[in-house]
Amino acid sequence: MIELSIPLVAATAATFFAAGIVKGVTGMGLPTVAMGVLGALISPLAAASLLIVPSFVTNLWQLLAGPGFGCLLRRLWPMMLAIAVGTALGSSWLAGGDTRSATLALGAALLVYSGYALLARPLSVPQRLEPWLSPVIGLTTGMVTGGTGVFVIPAVPYLQALGLGKDELVQALGLSFTVSTVALAAGLGARGMFQPDTLALSALAVLPALAGMWAGRAIRDRISPPLFRRGLLICLLLLGAEMILRSLP
Repeated sequence: MIELSIPLVAATAATFFAAGIVKGVTGMGLPTVAMGVLGALISPLAAASLLIVPSFVTNLWQLLAGPGFGCLLRRLWPMMLAIAVGTALGSSWLAGGDTRSATLALGAALLVYSGYALLARPLSVPQRLEPWLSPVIGLTTGMVTGGTGVFVIPAVPYLQALGLGKDELVQALGLSFTVSTVALAAGLGARGMFQPDTLALSALAVLPALAGMWAGRAIRDRISPPLFRRGLLICLLLLGAEMILRSLP
């Protein structure tokens, strides 16, 4: 699937270090940044395969660091189950080998996410709507995850609209991203999309990702996270637009 070379290994390490910095500063963004950059260098399917191990390790760390895992799981399990189902269904598209369509979908996901995050006002979801809205959001998120490797739309805006506390929100994001990662790995693995060299490179990417997270936490004390986030979103917006234009006939 991936022809290993020194430039590719170097690019992968640099990408995951940068993505780790973003996650360390903002608490999220590693899969989005990694897919956005690597998806411009290699196929989205190959980029998603490289994402699996570092994303799982960093998101599991984020999930287990919070105080209320049991309560969150009882509240959000319908959404998590729907994410798993949607990802399993959507991964057939990513694994189908249509590189142009996958690149177009990835660019669109980056464009929608960054545009929404830059322009939209915060939403609020009444708790009475959660029982039926959570599975719908989860299924949609899973389909987007399976088709593009990006975990954030529409799960992140939805979780932010639930009125969770700061620590609860960070842990809820970790839960959603962990489920998405495991489901994506299962979906791609069931279709024979993993190869030993891919898994080896994905495992090696954990080190720069963790180093980036450590650096990001140090940077967070020195710059404004909102300013950093806005700059990142603008970069993702431009990257998504470039991917869309590149994939058009």
